[in-house]
Amino acid sequence: MNRKISLGMAVTIVILAMTVTFSITMLIAMRLFDSTVNSVKEKESMYNKIAEVDRYVRSNDYYTIDEATLYDRLTAGYLLGTGDKYARYYTANAYTELMNIQSGKILGIGVELGIDQTGYAKVTRVYDGSPAQEAGIAVGDYITTVGDTDVKSLSGADAVYKALQGEAGTTVTVTWLDSSAASKTAELTHSGYTSTTVDYQLLDNVGYIRIRQFDGTTPSELDYALRTLTASGAASLVFDLRDNGGGILEDAINCIDLIAPEGTVAYAEDKNGNRTVIGSSDAESSVSLPMVCLVNGNTASAAELFAATLRTMNGARLVGTTTMGKGTIQSSPQRLSDGSAVVITVAKLVCGDGSCFDGTGLTVDVERPLTADEQTAYYDYTVENDPQIQRAVSTAQQMSGTTTVSGVNEAASSEAADSAAAESVAEGDAEAASAESTPAETAPAESEAAGESTASSSQE
Repeated sequence: MNRKISLGMAVTIVILAMTVTFSITMLIAMRLFDSTVNSVKEKESMYNKIAEVDRYVRSNDYYTIDEATLYDRLTAGYLLGTGDKYARYYTANAYTELMNIQSGKILGIGVELGIDQTGYAKVTRVYDGSPAQEAGIAVGDYITTVGDTDVKSLSGADAVYKALQGEAGTTVTVTWLDSSAASKTAELTHSGYTSTTVDYQLLDNVGYIRIRQFDGTTPSELDYALRTLTASGAASLVFDLRDNGGGILEDAINCIDLIAPEGTVAYAEDKNGNRTVIGSSDAESSVSLPMVCLVNGNTASAAELFAATLRTMNGARLVGTTTMGKGTIQSSPQRLSDGSAVVITVAKLVCGDGSCFDGTGLTVDVERPLTADEQTAYYDYTVENDPQIQRAVSTAQQMSGTTTVSGVNEAASSEAADSAAAESVAEGDAEAASAESTPAETAPAESEAAGESTASSSQE
């Protein structure tokens, strides 16, 4: 009797369990179905709206529609509508060009340029062995014409770089003004040259290192610079990150690993708040020297991570002005079926200490903006007389306790300049606030991008 009751109870329990399981499964399925239906309805509404506009335009618009342009602009508009300000769309041609540039099939002439108050492209750097160097173009010269196009008619530095680019072996005619204002013209052949991302030198007892961007060669270049400067007796270091728009995040983390002690460098945080470690420094190498990071409003992304990490893990001080505040991670270009490609933001970039500079930037420890007059002379400065570099060097010397007599004088003059600069900014000098150079992104200027603004200074 007891056995029969036990079997009956067991059967009842099984039936109840199956009923509950079925009910829960149905509830979940219904919610998923409702969610799917709502999603389908939303998409259907979107497609219907586009179709409605398309029918009206095709029936009534005076102009003939270029189908390829329409599709490109629709895709770019979609990305713009997502609210992702760093998303961008590459047409098929632009994406092919991007890949060719990255693979070295399309080359520039080996210069870095800045558009100053003249409207022409001022040469700020010439690479060794480049077509520009062979033609006699020098730092301080002005490129005025590319081919038959007046540089002033081009929309910014990116457009100038685009005009200067070409496949290896092709030529471009360039006209420029030299230091004596004499006009010169030469036909330059696009050919390979070595471009570097790191410059360094010893300023008194301070190791000065300029990092222009982070790419595959930067870690090895930085390692060599650090070894050379420390062997030369550098008592402190200044990392110049002004106008460094970032670059490849992995390479920036590898650079940090050369300097920072053991610890977590960065996390990627998804939209649900989940964090994944994407970079750490080990105990194999670190730098114990006092250090300064020189930054400005164009210091962004991976360069901001570099500065933030060195401040947290190495006690570095930041000199200059507040950084851009781009603390996000973008995808590699996702190629579409027609040969075009899209880039979107996939995660937030979080520092190893849990902080995030996205939208706020990094505030500096020593404020040193440029005055209006200094902004005008921005491209004329050298490492030796750049007022922001001087301020960074004097700060580094004070940190190391090795301030020279000249360093003391520079610090005093820098403090006076700081005061003048602050007054200039307080007066709302918009021209002064906007004249800093901006590094170019890797995207070709002609791409239909729904992302960041074009640059005013970069490498070609």
